[in-house]
Amino acid sequence: MLWRTAGVCYCRGCRAAWLPIRTPVRYNGAHRGFFFDATSPRETGKEGITVVPTGGALGAEIRNVDLRTIDDVDFAVVFGAWHDHLLLLFREQELSDEELIDFSRRFGELDWAPIQESGRRFVEGHPEIYVVSNVVENGMPIGSLGAGEATWHTDMSYLEVPPKASMLYALEAPRFGGDTYFNNMYGAYESLPEELKRRIEGLSLKHDGTYNSGGYLRQGVTPVDDPMISPGVYHPLVCTHPETRRRALYLGRRRNAYIGGLSLAESESLLEKLWSYATRAGLAWGHKWRAGDLVLWDNRCTMHRRDSFDAASRRIMHRTQIRDEVAPRA
Repeated sequence: MLWRTAGVCYCRGCRAAWLPIRTPVRYNGAHRGFFFDATSPRETGKEGITVVPTGGALGAEIRNVDLRTIDDVDFAVVFGAWHDHLLLLFREQELSDEELIDFSRRFGELDWAPIQESGRRFVEGHPEIYVVSNVVENGMPIGSLGAGEATWHTDMSYLEVPPKASMLYALEAPRFGGDTYFNNMYGAYESLPEELKRRIEGLSLKHDGTYNSGGYLRQGVTPVDDPMISPGVYHPLVCTHPETRRRALYLGRRRNAYIGGLSLAESESLLEKLWSYATRAGLAWGHKWRAGDLVLWDNRCTMHRRDSFDAASRRIMHRTQIRDEVAPRA
């Protein structure tokens, strides 16, 4: 049993600003098998970790924590909040690349960064870090995706075993634009009419490996715009989260997607219907970045997109991805 010695939680699972000393409390989900005990700052003389839901369809901000020195007890609270809220925001962090990697590894082994459309792979000496940036140095972009819009997608879903989570850490952020929006794919599935749920049960979707979310051709890939023959990997259209056991739509990205066993016209029609449910405003939450922000999200039950921004401004983000142990399953 893990005991919380100094903490405050405003989650729906606690419904209190503080809890008496050594009163065991389930952190909104017995299925994770841990408990914590919270005390008020006035009892400890210390302001403890705080979980504050965004009030949107997903997401919570974790306050009063330095990710460079987070201990096992605080990490247990973070891990539980991640499963409850799908996405976590940490503000005012001051992480080196090594510290970002160290915190990311608390969630599991890390994938190496994919090759960017420019041919560059990763931060020198840190193959786990992928750079998302519009900045150009010596005539070459230092990162990926530029300043344009990035459409709704799930990271790396064209792989046999996509990463289970992503972390994006802001080094520089523009004053205007470049906001990121996330949506709740549990909620997307749950919002479907029963008839549509029955229609998609057992179907698999091909996740295209030709283009990234910015519309750029992936390195080493021949451009193909026919969804039936484009390169990609099939995953169940409805997946069960391996830890929460909740079911979620798993759509990846729209371009070149194809539902196996259907005609192209049938696939396109069904996908249009599913995307209309998945991208409703009520399922999304948007984040305005500032330097020092770190956002962690669960790729198994969320999608995200990015607004465009002024190419003359600077946006530099470092991303890590946590490797999953299993492929998506129905």
